[in-house]
Amino acid sequence: MIDSAVELFKLLKSRGWDNPSRDEWWWPNSGSFETAVGAILTQNTSWNNVEKALGNLKQANLLILEKIANTPVTILQELVRPSGFYKAKSKNIKMLSQNIIKDFQNFKQFQESADREWLLAQKGIGQESADAILNYACYKEAFVVDSYTARVLEAFGYQFNSYEELQEWIVESFYSGYEEVYPDLSRAQAYARAHGMVVEYCKVNKKGRAVSLTALMVDG
Repeated sequence: MIDSAVELFKLLKSRGWDNPSRDEWWWPNSGSFETAVGAILTQNTSWNNVEKALGNLKQANLLILEKIANTPVTILQELVRPSGFYKAKSKNIKMLSQNIIKDFQNFKQFQESADREWLLAQKGIGQESADAILNYACYKEAFVVDSYTARVLEAFGYQFNSYEELQEWIVESFYSGYEEVYPDLSRAQAYARAHGMVVEYCKVNKKGRAVSLTALMVDG
């Protein structure tokens, strides 16, 4: 049993689930416009499918804020098709791009000034996507929780009724205790890497909806 998020993340790290070789912030190409696009494309699909869609956009030289904002949706649809729900996602990444330009002029200003309220007002962006963009694209203190987070904690006997409740449980101890896990990182980067550990662990140890704790509890 664990009593706090700090204990969970210390356990995950001690078992080797931290993966800074993927990216210093765990999400590939963090701090970029690509990350914001990826946060939308990854909804209801696997990361392998997202990589295919991002690869198509790169090959077409369209993974640029201004270019997506001005590309016809029909073209974007074909490029992001591998990610599923391609009609909605193509509209949403185009609309997000246009609104970033309208409200912030460029991506750098967006990184500095965007907040959760603005993101949640955008079509197709929910709480998880908003927090992913804030943390991984904008390098801000937003802890992402997802179905993996809920399931690994459920395996430890915890249940939560909402995204907010789960996020609050994590942040309650990790906000001040993150240095016990990542003494050399900022709080925002610690948030990123901690969420990454949960995902890395669950990708290997999840069968169906259930998460096995065997790989965590060995010698524990």
